[in-house]
Amino acid sequence: MAERLSVSDPALRKPVVMVGMMGAGKTAVGRALAHRLRVPFLDSDHEIEAAANMTIAEIFARDGEAFFRQKEAQVIARLMDGPPGVLSTGGGAFMQEGNRAMIAKKGVSVWLSADLDLLWARVKQKATRPLLRTADPYGTLADLMERRTPVYALADLTVRTEPGFSIDETARRVIDALKTRPDVLETAS
Repeated sequence: MAERLSVSDPALRKPVVMVGMMGAGKTAVGRALAHRLRVPFLDSDHEIEAAANMTIAEIFARDGEAFFRQKEAQVIARLMDGPPGVLSTGGGAFMQEGNRAMIAKKGVSVWLSADLDLLWARVKQKATRPLLRTADPYGTLADLMERRTPVYALADLTVRTEPGFSIDETARRVIDALKTRPDVLETAS
């Protein structure tokens, strides 16, 4: 179990938004980070599914990606207006310029950067990834990563994930990165 911060440890002043490719660990690391910071954890994909009473894959199949992205932006805007916490977003959320601007204005973005092989190892057995329902899912993932990496690099902070890192180790690295931003993470004097 992850160690929680003590009361004299840093306090979160703005929402932290986890961005990056599918399989990077945004949800798992985000949950551990929220636990350590004693703040709420939210997952935009989960919130979308709850509101629609459908899975992301079902929304994509029925309404298409453009409709999904519109609903995703609405949900992220609502979640960003809540108390400071940790928000995990879907892999494509940060690709939308409006989402990036809103996140920059109201919070801080943290890109969990990972190599293609690590991402593939984590997602290849999951049928819940609508964008990978292609004849060549590995090639699709590689193409998505190539197109998305320059946009993810616009995130406020970058934390590298490696195959040997535990979820807690990655969450500690995110906290270390957040400590460089006193406007986001207030540290006790």
